Amino acid sequence: MTFFSPPPIVETSIFTTLPDRFRNPRKTRWSDANRGGLEIDSFLEGPCFDKHGRLYVTDIPYGRIFRIDINGEWELVAEYDGWPNGLKIRSDGQIFIADYKNGLMQLDPDTGRVTPVLDSVGSESFKGINDLVFAANGDLYFTDQGQTGLQDPTGRVYKLTPEGNLTCLLDTIPSPNGIVIDPGMTQLFVAVTRAQQIWRIPLSKSGLVTKVGVFANLHGGLGGPDGLALDEEGCLLIAHTGFGSVWRLSRFAEPLHRIKSCAGFSTTNLAFGGPDNKTLFITESHTGSILQTRLEIPGQKMAA
Repeated sequence: MTFFSPPPIVETSIFTTLPDRFRNPRKTRWSDANRGGLEIDSFLEGPCFDKHGRLYVTDIPYGRIFRIDINGEWELVAEYDGWPNGLKIRSDGQIFIADYKNGLMQLDPDTGRVTPVLDSVGSESFKGINDLVFAANGDLYFTDQGQTGLQDPTGRVYKLTPEGNLTCLLDTIPSPNGIVIDPGMTQLFVAVTRAQQIWRIPLSKSGLVTKVGVFANLHGGLGGPDGLALDEEGCLLIAHTGFGSVWRLSRFAEPLHRIKSCAGFSTTNLAFGGPDNKTLFITESHTGSILQTRLEIPGQKMAA
């Protein structure tokens, strides 16, 4: 049941596409497990802008990190033995990667060297971490998705403090994916892909996790909610992979806009950029493209 009419559609255009020199379609262990054994040349994720306005994106199956300049020109920054998914840049310019195979990693953007930050919980490996976000106080939150879903609702959300203290906030999630935090550090939003939901996790000063609830339900489809972002009005933007769309919901979860892909259906993640932070950039992984659209409300600045 839905109580809302279809929201207005916002069109997109292609900002840039992965150049042919970086394409070599073939089967990989990652595509065998996640794309039905299809031959693929890339799977783009993790868009994030640095202070110079350059866009970083990850390429999961081939362990690549790309940097794209304001003219849409691509540069290979790193290539290593990993499956990099989410990516965020800290205020000191250090780049952190949620790597499904290796755990939490760090990239030196000058040398291209990728080194481990956290590869296990005690002596246990992660299920397969997916995305991450910094809070204003420097705390790092990340999702541990693995192959969880409705058949195995044991996905996790972790908090890592600047001092290195790791806490599991929640371990009952059927496929936790994208994650964002509000500027006041009062709540987390987590994309729960296989349940077609966005969960809201209140953050209390005591550290206790209580009253976790469903913020929004998506209609379903071949994929589900993936990457998340917030704008300056507190609205939540949801990349709906498998449906070729990004939803913009009010802070009360009312659907305000549907941003529609002009290319493929695999809208995996998103980031605000441009001189006024009003241009939304979207990774479309089926075609290896970066989409763009102009919005009236700027995105929230990345914290920490």
